[in-house]
Amino acid sequence: MRRVGASGWIGLALVGAFVAMALVALAWTPADPLALNLRARFRAPGGAFPLGTDEFGRDVLSRVMAGAATSLWIAAASVALALVMGVAVGLVAGFARGLVDRLLMVANDALLAFPGILLALAVMVVVGASPGSLILALGLAYAPSVVRVVRGVVLSLREREFVEASFVVGNGPVYTVLRHLLPNCVAPIAVLATSMLGFVVLSESALSFLGLGVPPPAPTWGNMLSAARPHLLSAPWLGLVPGTCIALTLLGFNLLGDALRDWLDPRMGR
Repeated sequence: MRRVGASGWIGLALVGAFVAMALVALAWTPADPLALNLRARFRAPGGAFPLGTDEFGRDVLSRVMAGAATSLWIAAASVALALVMGVAVGLVAGFARGLVDRLLMVANDALLAFPGILLALAVMVVVGASPGSLILALGLAYAPSVVRVVRGVVLSLREREFVEASFVVGNGPVYTVLRHLLPNCVAPIAVLATSMLGFVVLSESALSFLGLGVPPPAPTWGNMLSAARPHLLSAPWLGLVPGTCIALTLLGFNLLGDALRDWLDPRMGR
């Protein structure tokens, strides 16, 4: 029986804490994350403000929780979009082969030549800053990686006996792809999507830091870091809190993705 290692449990705990914080923030936060309180500006962590306040007297804990909710739904939507596009193109390229495969992979390799964050940045500059455009940009940026994984799996299975048997009994290409090839892509897609979620959270924070993410005053971890830059010496908690959240979330998704890969790999059974 395959077991999950300690790193996998740590990753699950970190991801679980991130998801729990985001879900709780949808219904409740200790204070209004947008409410201004100029009398409580730059309060150090403690007392009524466990994580302190920012330059406008807003509760940092409430804003971090609200930022987690924003990051969660943007990351989930972006990864879902990347999976839909990447799986569709990868299935077509791997199954059709020939000229169709070459044309699709040339376009895909051209997108892969750009780092994901730069490609997303270019899209955001063109379409503008909004949650919808952010999801579109991140989905387009990470879809090429999904294409490569799915295409590789389909190519390795294209000539297997069960695929040929499906054609022999009269099944069409679409049925064969969806019924016999797509299920075999689930395991590598699940591993890739888990790791991708962490990098999408990081990319969303980076774009928000640059002012191309969710527009203020809506809190995100990235724009909280950006706003904290002038005050890092006098109020270091303004940068440490969202920065630590980003780092721990990325670490959690990476550890969970590695553990999921090992658990789904039959060669790791013992």
